[in-house]
Amino acid sequence: MAAAAVSEAWPELELAERERRRELLLTGPRLEERVRAAGGRLPPRLFTLPLLHYLEVSGCGSLRAPGPGLAQGLPQLHSLVLRGNALGPGLSPELGPLLALRVLDLSGNELEALPPGQGLGPAEPPGLPQLQSLNLSGNRLRELPADLALCAPRLQSLNLTGNLLDAFPAELFRPGALPLLSELAAADNRLRELSPNIAHLASLKTLDLSNNQLSEIPAELADCPKLKEINFRGNKLRDKRLEKMVSGCQPRSILEYLRTGGRGSRGRARADGPEKEDARKKRRERKQRRESGEAEDDVADAAKLLLRVLHVSDNPAPLTIRVNPEVRDVRPYIVGAVVRGMDLQPGNTLKRFLASQTKLHDELCEKRTAATIATHDLRAVRGPLLYTARPPQDLKIVPLGRKEAKANELVRQLQLEAEEQRKQKKRQSVSGLHRYLHLLDSKESYPCLVDAAGDVISFPPITNSEKTKIKKSTCDLFLEVTSATSLKICKDIMDTLLLKMAEMNKHTLENKEEGSLSYTEADAVSAQLPDSLRIPSAGKGVQCPLVVEQVRVVDAEGGLRVVYPSKADLAAVPPHVTVVR
Repeated sequence: MAAAAVSEAWPELELAERERRRELLLTGPRLEERVRAAGGRLPPRLFTLPLLHYLEVSGCGSLRAPGPGLAQGLPQLHSLVLRGNALGPGLSPELGPLLALRVLDLSGNELEALPPGQGLGPAEPPGLPQLQSLNLSGNRLRELPADLALCAPRLQSLNLTGNLLDAFPAELFRPGALPLLSELAAADNRLRELSPNIAHLASLKTLDLSNNQLSEIPAELADCPKLKEINFRGNKLRDKRLEKMVSGCQPRSILEYLRTGGRGSRGRARADGPEKEDARKKRRERKQRRESGEAEDDVADAAKLLLRVLHVSDNPAPLTIRVNPEVRDVRPYIVGAVVRGMDLQPGNTLKRFLASQTKLHDELCEKRTAATIATHDLRAVRGPLLYTARPPQDLKIVPLGRKEAKANELVRQLQLEAEEQRKQKKRQSVSGLHRYLHLLDSKESYPCLVDAAGDVISFPPITNSEKTKIKKSTCDLFLEVTSATSLKICKDIMDTLLLKMAEMNKHTLENKEEGSLSYTEADAVSAQLPDSLRIPSAGKGVQCPLVVEQVRVVDAEGGLRVVYPSKADLAAVPPHVTVVR
């Protein structure tokens, strides 16, 4: 009886086990009740899903601790999101070791300290050896674990915003401690001092220490070779000139002021006579080293493909797909994404793009039997979208290159054309059309995607609508992948499609084919995006990324089913691809 009760209380776990899912999201009011009944912890059964790559448990005010068994039961976990719960004051037992974990989000909890045994994991050997992103923002931390750098030696992004920190542990800035750390955010804390040893963070690019209690900024900060973005607003600095500069000047000007011995830079006094000349020489050498480092960094960045992900919360008008229960027995899985900045104008770029989609259909999608891709001109798409199923005689669409037709009539016509094609070529084997037309056999309803105007813009696995057909002038696209097999297949195919689009876009920009977007037009596309995600002008020699906007898929009641790309998506990208989230 007890086992049956657990099964009824946690149907998501039974479903995840049955479908061998790699992602699991637990949220909502029912979660609150079940966690409270379980004593403020997650059920042990959750830690018997060894295939999980992504686990999110969010918005649960009853969750005080994850529960024992997480590390042993989820060895392949890449992303763990436990935001907006009530974890604290520590983590008992500690989370690690999680040897595959890359992303850890503990934001918006009640954590006060993360000491050994009640924190992130052991220091030796490292409990989180592959961790790249750690978000501890919105907690009550008064201090950081001194062994953080030992526990997570490959950390690239550390967010400590909105805590009660008054100092960083000295071990964080020791030489070689965090060689890959490029982003450090600790705004809205109580920091009183910044150690000159911060210069040992050789990869640091972004530093946000706004709204703290700093009185000085160490001049050694200017020795960080890759530092490009800084924010010290809201600190009462002794050097009033520097205080004004941090409120209105570019980072380069502020760093140059520190480099040249500005007042308030921790005693780097102006020298006289020979000493003054030596100081100037050292400053010149440091500047040369810094510029050399920037040049190497820029060359490395330019050689990479860039994909920038715009989170739903950062998007003023995100696209949403609502799924009706009718598709459950027909074609239940769908993911979507919006891509901005694609250049299809030059030469035969559009033709190459369509050919690559056809190749994906033939190979990865197994002649559309595993999944189907649809690409739309975003300007013609009116959201929110509805993914539903309709009787064949009631489903009307204007297919690509054809006149409006009912679905049953269109399928019948395509079957006749496929049979005629087979006869003309004297083939005994079935054609490509035959291979996916049969997927609709015996189906009482057909799947379709409907826009806010009531028009069917997609009829998978058969065709898109002429209404949203992509053209050479298309630069913003809506992509969808549907499947009757699994959500994972949808995501894998979407990952592949996005990477292919990034490669094509980079090739177009590098070759500057005739008819490509002018620099003015490229900037116009960029200007529509938030400042943090703007596409740099190609005329300035900067790599132009594609911007991928998250699309949420919700059920009929508005509950989240999937969001793409999540932190677990686009994770296994080749070394030449950089995904900026």
